[in-house]
Amino acid sequence: MTNAEVSSTVRINPTTWNLGFHYDQAQLRPAPTQILTVAGQGSIDADGAFLHADDVAAQMALAMANVEDLLARGGMDLRDVTRLVVYVTDMDAALAAYGALVERLLALGATPPATLVEVSRLAIPGMAVEIDATAGR
Repeated sequence: MTNAEVSSTVRINPTTWNLGFHYDQAQLRPAPTQILTVAGQGSIDADGAFLHADDVAAQMALAMANVEDLLARGGMDLRDVTRLVVYVTDMDAALAAYGALVERLLALGATPPATLVEVSRLAIPGMAVEIDATAGR
């Protein structure tokens, strides 16, 4: 098992296959004094308009940007995320577009435990990606 300590977080990865997706299989962190829960974020602009109906990579990038915006408004960033869940309607398309998410994680050196889940549909017709998160400090 490889455990790398990053500040006070112990990263737990008994295998290495997940590292290309830039997430840890588990993390042991001290109890946070604040927890931020982020509701599912999609490819929605500031006016509430759904964007990028036929572009899974663009939807993933905007959904992730919306998550990051809420984290910042809570005084946190992706390094504070303790759980990331990505819901998609097409697993193959999502895996092909996953670089849009990994790019944001790499920029901060964040490796939150993450789950990628295929669902039959999301709330808005044409929405292919929705991301929720839990963060703590």
